[in-house]
Amino acid sequence: MKSFVIPEFYKSPVISKIKELRRINDPRKRDFSPTLVDFGSVRFYIARHFGFCYGVENAIEISFKAVEENPSKRIFLLSQMIHNPEVNKDLLNRGVKFLMDTSGNQIIPFEELKPGDIVIIPAFGTTLEIERKLEKIGIEVHKYNTTCPFVERVWKKAEKLGEDNYSIIIHGKHNHEETRATFSRSKINAPSIIIKDINEAKILGDFILRKTSREKFNEVFKNRCSEDFNPDRNIERVGVINQTTMLATETQEIANYFKSVMIQKYGAENIKDHFADTRDTLCYATNENQEATYSLLDQNADLAIVVGGYNSSNTSHIVELCEKKLPTYFISSASEIVSKQKINHFNYHTQQHLSTDNFLPDKKPINIILTSGASCPDSIVEGVLKKIVSLYEDTKEVEKVLTELSV
Repeated sequence: MKSFVIPEFYKSPVISKIKELRRINDPRKRDFSPTLVDFGSVRFYIARHFGFCYGVENAIEISFKAVEENPSKRIFLLSQMIHNPEVNKDLLNRGVKFLMDTSGNQIIPFEELKPGDIVIIPAFGTTLEIERKLEKIGIEVHKYNTTCPFVERVWKKAEKLGEDNYSIIIHGKHNHEETRATFSRSKINAPSIIIKDINEAKILGDFILRKTSREKFNEVFKNRCSEDFNPDRNIERVGVINQTTMLATETQEIANYFKSVMIQKYGAENIKDHFADTRDTLCYATNENQEATYSLLDQNADLAIVVGGYNSSNTSHIVELCEKKLPTYFISSASEIVSKQKINHFNYHTQQHLSTDNFLPDKKPINIILTSGASCPDSIVEGVLKKIVSLYEDTKEVEKVLTELSV
């Protein structure tokens, strides 16, 4: 797989050493069990897979390259390049400006852009409508396009589904940049609809089986269908694609559900005429990170700390998995750890910032699950690890711990 040039300040000597040891011992990535990093009084179970994925490293390399190659030009990010505050802040500090927020609201009007300006397309991609607006101004939209190749693969699958006369069901968050970009392409290829989760899938499934009304359909899926989507005739042949950062198991559950609905309505012998197998749209990094999280949860840990941007979809799903098993704290950096007694963290479900006292159990050793999302720099994860270790007096030195791992 291609390697990318990313700034050194995103790298971590500690995390890099751990990841390199795992690569050497498990080159085919068959072992999803975590790495136990034992400091004595505190022990960390570190996920087999976490941190920057292929798409994120690609986006970072292109974005910093845009800054380096254009010192005298105005440079804009269409919106957040990835969902990590530190990475976006680093680009802003280099003079890059946001054109829109993550919801698509304009910050700087497109009318202020000039043909010589540089516009970086984020890793999530953008809509065809926005691309056309930028091209009309004279912006070279493909010069610094950081769209993840795995997102583009989903777009190609949507095109193929349309060619084969399937309607397209998109598993995603309808207001997420990636889903908006995918929907803009999907709807020109085929009638398309966005569903958020398995519950909405079942509402659509009930309509396919005529167990629910058109009014219920309109209530749930208003503004989430393409203009040509007619639920009375456009759900006889369907294929499922996804926002690549969604929970992989839920996307598969949704696909399996619609397959069962089509079998129920048309019979198993006719399933190939009514349901398309689209398993290859699942992002490898999302899948690996989530599988690694399941293995983390097999450990006898006291709590979990998940590090990443609070608007990061892939990170939120890791948080959801951990929450089902043990106390979980979603933080953006080591600065959220106030003391041995207090941590500031984020509730993704309620979108609230919280503070919790006595988050570290009074025991020795304490066992902590530590992982991060695909857009979080390893340097931030190392900062969290070292901050927690610093709260304990009788711990081993980092060098000794890493040496023990190598034996």
